[in-house]
Amino acid sequence: MKQYLDQLRYILDHGVRKEDRTGVGTISCFGLQARYDMRDGFPAVTTKRLVWKSMLSELLWFVSGSDNINDLKEIYPHNKLWDGNYQDYLKRTGQRDNSGSMGRIYGVQWRDWRGAERNVDQLNETIDLIRTSPGSRRLIVNAWNAAEVAPEDVALPPCHAFFQFYVAEGRLSLLMYQRSCDMFLGVPLNIASYSLLLHMVARVTRLEPGEFIHTLADAHIYLNHLDAVREQLSREPFPLPRIHIEDRGQKTIDDFVYDDFRLIDYRCHSAVRAEMAV
Repeated sequence: MKQYLDQLRYILDHGVRKEDRTGVGTISCFGLQARYDMRDGFPAVTTKRLVWKSMLSELLWFVSGSDNINDLKEIYPHNKLWDGNYQDYLKRTGQRDNSGSMGRIYGVQWRDWRGAERNVDQLNETIDLIRTSPGSRRLIVNAWNAAEVAPEDVALPPCHAFFQFYVAEGRLSLLMYQRSCDMFLGVPLNIASYSLLLHMVARVTRLEPGEFIHTLADAHIYLNHLDAVREQLSREPFPLPRIHIEDRGQKTIDDFVYDDFRLIDYRCHSAVRAEMAV
């Protein structure tokens, strides 16, 4: 995870002060990129604890296509990643029934994009295209639907907005564009989540996992996270763990379940606490 730690240092050294939607304020840089080769190990942060169960359950929830926070809690009851955004959404929209729906968030756009003539399961169609036309330059899933990102439409407009697969020499790589990047709290989860998605798609397409390439637009450290970032940077990283995915003959992206996944030889420093800006 040297790439990620180097980005934190770069933002501390070169970032500019900016006001933001949350009112907390940030130090921000625009336009960074990092590459994570899966042959080097699974890119789980080791200078603090990765909330593995929350990350894993969130990814499976996205893949399911659900818009409902209650479905996330069914996968892992202690997942709190979306609690703040859900409560903010209820307040913004004046909802009182507490049904759990958060609008057309990531998974809905991945699996049920609204088109003019038909709805599109982008993720499944992309996986099919990887199998049938691996040289295609259209292996794309887009979560940013401009017609469905208003405050009343969705709990949180997609931060990781767009991703594309690439096949070469039997290896599958994935590039993700992220418009807004909370470097301390969010980005370690994003790196792990998309790296795991890469492994899942590689498994069902019978390819080797290649690289996860992370393109960061507004990469920022919240002002109330500065001490936590400096504490994290003072720690010596451990070697990267490996990912194990139980082979149950999974053929589709929907065949994976929570218990299929394990991190092997994961060593990390203790958690570093910081408050999420909503």
